[in-house]
Order: sequence, then structure tokens, then C-alpha cells
Amino acid sequence: MTTVLVVHDVALWRKALRCLLHHAGDSLNVLSCGREELRRAASDERPEVYVLDLDSPGSHSLLEELGTVRSPGPEGGHLVVLGRGDRPGVLRAAAVAGARGYVDKYHGTDDLPAVVRKIADGGRYIDESLAFGLLQAHEIPLSGRELGVLSLAAQGESVACIARRLNLTNGTVRNYLAAAVRKSGGRNRSHAIRLAHDAGWL
Repeated sequence: MTTVLVVHDVALWRKALRCLLHHAGDSLNVLSCGREELRRAASDERPEVYVLDLDSPGSHSLLEELGTVRSPGPEGGHLVVLGRGDRPGVLRAAAVAGARGYVDKYHGTDDLPAVVRKIADGGRYIDESLAFGLLQAHEIPLSGRELGVLSLAAQGESVACIARRLNLTNGTVRNYLAAAVRKSGGRNRSHAIRLAHDAGWL
């Protein structure tokens, strides 16, 4: 029996994924939780596979949280992610988090239980429709600092507030924002933020 933990902050979606996996056969013991229950569920249940939808709200921070609750090595639980090929940034974050299974959520989910079993047995799986997105994942044009500044701008922070938080001058923050707009191909700051979100960089 393989214990699987579905992690999603939207209750309806995590219940749907749990149902899909639960009805695939008796070999999967499927549990689900949101962000607040993740640490307790990981400690109590010691899942062999975690399943995370990369379109879940705050998926970047969920990946980071998973990194803190999963132990190193196979006994710590493997990660399967559901993603899209047009969001290379979040695919990159999943790769950094050590994901071993990548399933295209828009190409049907009938094979998800089989993928989960394969990953639980120590294998790997990459949906061919996500392969190009994973290649693009290493081509994010913005530097870490530019992404950080743009992320704060996306939260509604002013240039002055960003400068104080990052211990930078206002002019330096404006330079980072201008570089982020230029490198992302945006028309302005708002457009650059939208493009960065769409690509999964933020």
C-alpha cells in the first residue's frame, strides 16, 4: 500500500484529486491537506508520494514548504507535480524542489495513478508535452534580485517601501524594475508583472 498526500490550498480541487486517485485501485492510500495541515500530515502519515498542482495558489511557497517537511532520500517521500508547459518558471521551481514526476494537467489525468505508482517505486516520469517547458525553465531572463523586486511590486509595494525592505536606494530599485520590464518584454511594470505570473516566475 502506497501512501499518497495530495497538497492543494483549494479544498474542492484537492478532494477531486484525492477521489481520482482513490478510485484507481486498492494499492493507493490517498490523503489530502492544505498548507496549514501539511507539516502535521507529513509527520503523522509519512507519505511515500506527494502530489502538488503547480496552479495551486502560492505554489512557489508550497514547494518551499514541502522542502522543509520532506526528509532527504527516498524514505522522505517523492514529489509528483501537475503543471502546464507554458509556465516554465514554476516547472523550474518544481525541479529545484526535486520533483520526479511531471504530469500535464491539460492532457487528461487517467494516467496519474500509474505515474504515482511508478514514482513510488523509484522511477521518473515527464509528460512529453512538458519537456519543452522544462528546457525553457533554465532560460528565465530575470536575475534573482530583479525577480525579488518585481515580486514586491506585484504585492503593491511602492519603490520607497521596496528600497527600505531590501536596503537599496530608490534609484537602484527603479533600475531593477526597468530591467525586469525590458527583459520580460513587458510594455510597463504592470504588464511585466502579468507576464512573470503567466510564465510562473512569480
